[in-house]
Amino acid sequence: MNIFNTLLDPIPIPKMVRARQTYPRPVSSDPEAEFLDKLHRSGVLSRVKSGMSIAITVGSRGVSNQPLLVRALVAELKKLGASPFIIPAMGSHGGATAPGQQEMLEGMGVSAAAMGAPIRATMETVVLGEAAPGLPAQIDKFAHEADGIIIINRIKPHSSFRGPYESGLAKMITIGLGKQRGAEACHRLGFGKMAENIPLIAKKVIAEANILFGIGLLENAYHETARIEVIPTADILDREPALQEESKQLCARLAFDQLDVLIMDEIGKDISGTGFDTNIVGRYHTPFISGGPRITRVAVLDITARSHGNGNGLGIVDMTTRRAYKKFSFEKTYPNALTSTVPLSVMIPMVLENDRHAIQAAIRTSNVFDQSQVRLMRIKNTNEMDEVEISTSLMKEAADSPFIEIISEPYPLSFDTNGNLF
Repeated sequence: MNIFNTLLDPIPIPKMVRARQTYPRPVSSDPEAEFLDKLHRSGVLSRVKSGMSIAITVGSRGVSNQPLLVRALVAELKKLGASPFIIPAMGSHGGATAPGQQEMLEGMGVSAAAMGAPIRATMETVVLGEAAPGLPAQIDKFAHEADGIIIINRIKPHSSFRGPYESGLAKMITIGLGKQRGAEACHRLGFGKMAENIPLIAKKVIAEANILFGIGLLENAYHETARIEVIPTADILDREPALQEESKQLCARLAFDQLDVLIMDEIGKDISGTGFDTNIVGRYHTPFISGGPRITRVAVLDITARSHGNGNGLGIVDMTTRRAYKKFSFEKTYPNALTSTVPLSVMIPMVLENDRHAIQAAIRTSNVFDQSQVRLMRIKNTNEMDEVEISTSLMKEAADSPFIEIISEPYPLSFDTNGNLF
């Protein structure tokens, strides 16, 4: 019996019920067909000539149907006699190394064999000039050497700042295509300047590089493809702000505005740049963004395999497990913070021996007088929240809400002999 058993074992864990959260659900019934139709009707393929080498950007996030659409794009370019290849466009992710970034792509199903096109990974960049005094615009060396570049990315709210261009095509052009050096230049003055720097650099890159067109993807709250837009290069900066606003209306959110404890089974770079969608949880690592639910304690139980040890985001939660801590890689995680200039998100929270103690520690420190009535919610991750678990103390509020439906009888959480959830 150690001190943690003494302090935590008596803490009651409430019975839970399974619940289904509901959101608006616009969805593409056939993403590949929709993409190919818009690709041909947009007229952008007129810029593709036989013999051209074409770089296709793919980022570090797990985007719904992205491998399917990239494979279809590769096939269409080959029909026109072009030679497409894929570049990792992910700033400093993957430990800011070319092998690490290629490994991230392959972990998301974007391999040379699956896509029908080679992957060319480098951290070398070419400076195209200054977007503003002291603000260089630069792009991946292989992309610069190609005859054309196609930008593909999901458009969604950013986890660290607000502006007309957050996560999307402009950010992919500025930071993803700019690799670690481009990301560092854009982040140098902090997230307070990001909303200004992203369109400035993107405008310069568009003017200097041969970007053929962009492909913007919007997802619904269930992370299904809701909309696909094929955008001529000259229209990217004009059209993205409206798509950004639309994406915010599609986002998932928790059904409750206030919780004592939130348990997340996992975080990871494949889920969000900060490991989890900070907009959903209401935890942020910069002062340039706010809002979301009020949650007293947040515990994270694990880091996804696809994150390859990048534990970015642990620093803005309260508790984690020894299992997650052992996966935390300094080499994979710290380059991100050094590039973004935000060390808070890579700090280490309280580390508990197992899932049970992490949950009990969150309850113990949540300052609830009657701990048996703790308002507790458990989600798998911020990408998969249609089915969740809530404590019985939330059942009445859930019954009165149009956004959540209880789908089980109450039950106790089950732990194995090591104290980890089944």
